[in-house]
Amino acid sequence: MMRIHHVQVGMPAGREGDARIFYADGLGLVEVPKPAELATRGGAWFRSPGGAEIHLGVEDPHRPQAKAHPALAVETEADLEAVGARLAGMGFEVDWSQRHNAGDFQRFHVHDPFGNRVEIVWQVTD
Repeated sequence: MMRIHHVQVGMPAGREGDARIFYADGLGLVEVPKPAELATRGGAWFRSPGGAEIHLGVEDPHRPQAKAHPALAVETEADLEAVGARLAGMGFEVDWSQRHNAGDFQRFHVHDPFGNRVEIVWQVTD
C-alpha cells in the first residue's frame, strides 16, 4: 500500500509568518518542526489531522503554479463552510465558483499568501 506523505509548494524567503497565518490559523493544520539540517533552508512544514503534510520550501525566485495544487479534504459540509468562512474573514479570496462541478465533491479554491492555489474538498455522502 502507498499513501501520500507530503506535497511541497514554494514560497519566498523570509515569509514563514505568513505561511503560519494561512496554513495553521486559516486551514487549521499543525506546524511540525523541520529536521535541524533542513531548517536552515527556511520554509515551514504543516500536518493535517489525517497525517498528510504540506511542506513549504523556499524558492528564489518564487513562481506559483497555474494549475498544480494540493487538495485537502474535510469531513462535513459544515467543515467546508467553516474553513471557507474563516479564510474569507482573514481576507483571503475564497472562490466557490466550482463548488458543484466535481461529481460527488463540493469544493472551493483559495490562494495562499504566495499565490499557490489550494483546494478544499468535501465528499458528498447520501
